[in-house]
Amino acid sequence: MGEATGTIIAAVIAFASAVIGAVIAGRYARGGAEAGGRKAVEAALAQVHGQAAAEHWQWVRSQRHQSFAALFAAYAVLDEVLTRIAPEARSGGGLDAAARRELGDGTLEMQAKTSQLALWGPGEANELAYALTETSIRAVASLVAVSGTNPEGLSATWARFARAREEMAQAHAAFLQRAGEIVRDPRQPVS
Repeated sequence: MGEATGTIIAAVIAFASAVIGAVIAGRYARGGAEAGGRKAVEAALAQVHGQAAAEHWQWVRSQRHQSFAALFAAYAVLDEVLTRIAPEARSGGGLDAAARRELGDGTLEMQAKTSQLALWGPGEANELAYALTETSIRAVASLVAVSGTNPEGLSATWARFARAREEMAQAHAAFLQRAGEIVRDPRQPVS
């Protein structure tokens, strides 16, 4: 075998090795690219999921805040009506149709806002909101009873109304405190 033949054989072996090396490297590069691509897609999906979860939590938090505010506004209106009408009822003036309508509308608004709040939770806030509405309804019923009481039974009926108003104020304070804690707590669960 001559030197020229050896050089040709060495060149063919080198060429074959280069081709085989390129094929093997190409396969590994393709596999690496596919794995890298999958990892990039998985990372993008995880980021999108995390961002969606954070945006959902912010949206629920906003809805809670709005429903709490709506209930507080309804409470304030009913409280103002009770404060304004109570002296007339105590003095024996009774409740005219307009006063009864205001009390009824205020009570219905409290119930509506409590029902809306129940959509957003959490459960503890819902319970406190229902307690606030129930005590408000009892206070309205007590005021109606005061307006229909004869002068001899007025002091006992007025005392029941005063107790109902105190319970209403306590329920409001309890709900106000817990609602504030819920709105400020970034770890509050979202269902």
